[in-house]
Amino acid sequence: MRFSVLLHSYGLPHNLREDKDPIVHDITADSRHVHKGSVFVALRGQRHDGAEFIPLAIISGAVAIVTQSENETSFLSEHREGDHCVPVLHLPQPAHFLAQAAAWLAGPQPDHIVALTGTNGKSSTVEFLRQLWELKGYSAASLGTLGLRTTVTLPPLPALTTPDPVSLAKTLAALKAHHVTHVALEASSHGLHQHRLDGVKITASGFSNLTRDHLDYHRTIEAYRDAKLHLFLELIPPGSRIVINSDMDEATCKILHRIAAERGLVLRDVGEKGSTLTVRSVHPTPQGQVLRLALHGRALPDITLPIPGRFQVYNALMAAALCWDNEEEAPHILSLLSQLQGVPGRCECVATLPNNATVYVDYAHTPDALENVLLSLRPHTTGKLHVVFGAGGNRDTGKRPLMGQVAEHLADHIIITDDNPRFEDPATIRAAIRATCPSALEIGDRKTAIETAIKQLEPGDILLIAGKGHETGQIVGADIHPFNDRLIARTLAEKVAS
Repeated sequence: MRFSVLLHSYGLPHNLREDKDPIVHDITADSRHVHKGSVFVALRGQRHDGAEFIPLAIISGAVAIVTQSENETSFLSEHREGDHCVPVLHLPQPAHFLAQAAAWLAGPQPDHIVALTGTNGKSSTVEFLRQLWELKGYSAASLGTLGLRTTVTLPPLPALTTPDPVSLAKTLAALKAHHVTHVALEASSHGLHQHRLDGVKITASGFSNLTRDHLDYHRTIEAYRDAKLHLFLELIPPGSRIVINSDMDEATCKILHRIAAERGLVLRDVGEKGSTLTVRSVHPTPQGQVLRLALHGRALPDITLPIPGRFQVYNALMAAALCWDNEEEAPHILSLLSQLQGVPGRCECVATLPNNATVYVDYAHTPDALENVLLSLRPHTTGKLHVVFGAGGNRDTGKRPLMGQVAEHLADHIIITDDNPRFEDPATIRAAIRATCPSALEIGDRKTAIETAIKQLEPGDILLIAGKGHETGQIVGADIHPFNDRLIARTLAEKVAS
């Protein structure tokens, strides 16, 4: 593809002379991935300005450069580096161009792509949606924190909730080539703010909830919300279907209703306040929970969801409402909820002791998520509710005392331990949590903390190990040490049982 074709596709019909119009093979924002035929997009990040790497990119074979325009206008210039002279496109939003161009170069995408945003519940919801689609007979995939989940064999993706736009475009094109027709993907606030999904042809979207998270990046809850709203304001076309959790904060619900009205979006809402799907009651059982629902005000037969956790009810209903294409399908789709399987590291029961005490692992790493999972497990507990948790380093420090407050209020026995300390002093992180959680035991070594908690379990007790979920490593400084809460808990539970 000629560089001029990319420009025309982007709405910039520049007439480049043939000798100034290079053939483009790929596009990247990582100078380490530049080779002959690449377009290098110089993005400004939190730590580095990609413009610093333009000379290196040209020497490495870049045939064109895209960079930030200083005056909010689009124009072409040239950059000479030694014997190499390449066109330079200056744009107000080079990240948007990167996502769009990556999609054009990668090729066609699956016909049905659903994007879900929200603070909590994204991983479970997109995976439940994938399962529902497959139960309907479609070839489907889910994409996000848990990686790529599909029956199709593809190379692994980078470890990001929302992959970089080049990886994302290539993955979607590969799924299309392997005849996958339906894809559910997580849309993180970082990914949306950084325009990573701007090249994805999204056909429907959902908003699970909005609670405190990532304020180290967005600074305010309003900016955090605005990043997520980009999905509904810009990325989905008018007339598309959106699904929202009606029980989340009132301000976000009102904004989403207004956007739906202004853009002609078809809005479905679920929850206790939901008008599409109303949760009338939830009854916990040893195997999961029984749901009593109403569809557009009409009572439905009881549905058994074989997964514990009240918050998983919302995730399952979000998935169902995103799944049916017409209202006549809804009862059948809802009946399929009884066949859903749990998601790794999301309120997952990983061990049961001989005394019937159980151990759960969950990814909860925000105050709201920790509160939801503790409240969800309480009805399943005939004894005491234990929790082992910490907080990540180099992240929003304000949520640490809030998480301690939640644990102090909702758990019977608490152990504060290390999560992913990164470059912070782990003791400082633990102290911030313990300030509002004075009854807690503090054990820095995570494995020792888990072992101590398991040994304390009495008949009917439940232990929640929170914060890392499906993760298989612990980040200390710049290193990732092998650490798997699920595997370690199973191993230690077997040791205690023997």
